[in-house]
Amino acid sequence: MTGTVLKEKMSNTLIYMKKILLSIGLIGAMCLMVQGQTRTEGGPDLSRVGVDVTEQVSISLKDAIGKAIENNNDIDSERLGRRIADFSLKGARGGFDPMLLSDSFYESRSIPTASIIGGARNGLVTVETLNSNIGISGLTGLFGGRYSALFNSARTDTSNQNATLNPQFPTSVALSYTQPLLAGRFDSATRNLRIAKKNVELSDSEFKLKAVDVVSQVEQAYWDLVFSLRNLQVQIDALKQARLQLESNQRLVEKGVIAPIEIIAANAQISNLEQNVFSAQTGVTASENRLKSLILSDRGDSMWSKAIVPADAVDLEIPRIPLNEALRLAFENRQELVQLVVAGDINKINEDYFRNQTRPRIDLTGSYTGSGLAGSTTPQSINPSTGELRIPENLIGGYRTSLGNLFGNDYPTYRVGLTISIPFRNRQAGADLGRTLVEADILRNTQEQLEQAIEADVRNSLQNLLSAEARLKAATASRVSAEQLYESEQRQFRAGTTTVYLVFQRQNDLVLARGREVQAQTDLNKAISNLRRAIGTTLTSNGIEVK
Repeated sequence: MTGTVLKEKMSNTLIYMKKILLSIGLIGAMCLMVQGQTRTEGGPDLSRVGVDVTEQVSISLKDAIGKAIENNNDIDSERLGRRIADFSLKGARGGFDPMLLSDSFYESRSIPTASIIGGARNGLVTVETLNSNIGISGLTGLFGGRYSALFNSARTDTSNQNATLNPQFPTSVALSYTQPLLAGRFDSATRNLRIAKKNVELSDSEFKLKAVDVVSQVEQAYWDLVFSLRNLQVQIDALKQARLQLESNQRLVEKGVIAPIEIIAANAQISNLEQNVFSAQTGVTASENRLKSLILSDRGDSMWSKAIVPADAVDLEIPRIPLNEALRLAFENRQELVQLVVAGDINKINEDYFRNQTRPRIDLTGSYTGSGLAGSTTPQSINPSTGELRIPENLIGGYRTSLGNLFGNDYPTYRVGLTISIPFRNRQAGADLGRTLVEADILRNTQEQLEQAIEADVRNSLQNLLSAEARLKAATASRVSAEQLYESEQRQFRAGTTTVYLVFQRQNDLVLARGREVQAQTDLNKAISNLRRAIGTTLTSNGIEVK
């Protein structure tokens, strides 16, 4: 009797618990259906901060790279740096610009004179001069040569009673040239010009290096965005599949085939997959913002509020290149090596300059001076005894006559000589030269280190490419197997030979397999980009010519 009652109570308790569990499952399912109604019709809530997902911009990798070359602030800064280098070169050329000199003045002098033969009146001689000169000087740019030319003309009026010409019109031309024979043959202006030219080359190389860096970043960001979007789709598809499984479980519970607890299990699976969806959604936003930061010029660009949709296919042609060829291309194209070569050229310019400064200074100088003179005669210009002129007739006249005497080379002066200057010890020049030689050794060591780093980079990039290709094949095979296992588990569940737990386990395995395949494809595309960067063909592979 007691046993029978106990059995009846236990049976009633089980029935009651079953009803409770069924009620809980149906309520949970109804709640999920209310939430999922919107999600099923419109999909998961994919709204993102500051982005209208209904406004989409389709963009290819080529277009993204083009925008980066045009708009990226880092590239623009390097472009401005190139302009600065061009202006510096222009300024260095200015060191050889001729200097035009001019000096004009009026002067009145009162000279006290005590001598009778000084021609003074009341012990005073006055001289009024109107003087004008114009000249030019500069560097030849050839072995440190310097030149100057000066033309001078004046009108002089004097109260000197002994003057034979008054007013007078003296004129002169002075030409000079100095050619350094030892120190000074390599002057500072020539050094500055040569360095400025090398700095232009260096600026070009830095611009190309920055362009390579930005293009590589754009490629990496572009494929990261592709991965994020594909991964989001994988998670959404898994969530949809879980909802279908929930609906199937609800029907089976209603028929009494499975326990209501399986509905709770399905809800738990959906909640887990929803977390994955929103995590993937965060990844999309981060990847998209990184790409936008690279290709847009400022925060006011309208594209910031739009969703970017990559347009390129993910299957890229895999480059097949042997190690020796890859190393040859890298050593030819890597801008880091180009910059070191240019730095070495600049160091050699400094070495030649400072070595020249350690020598004695011996300059060969040459000059020519031509003079002209003319003026009006005074009573003192005529000999009172004979009535003859005391001065040559070619000196009588005005300003034109003086110029005729000047350019007729009637009164030339020539001068040739050596100027010697030997500094005592000359420690400054020796120290500058020694420092430059040490810097040359440092550059050689740096180049050897860089060449080894480039070789390692190329080797690693090739290995990464091969490994990424192999990982993609393995990931694809794993995904195919996971799909087959999931489909098989679903069939077994419908046949009643397995559990929902195993179905969800297979589904989770499939989601992971699909994610690994998407990641492997992304890694392969990024490995291709990285190999191009390592061998220095990033710009040429994308058809980019930097200007």
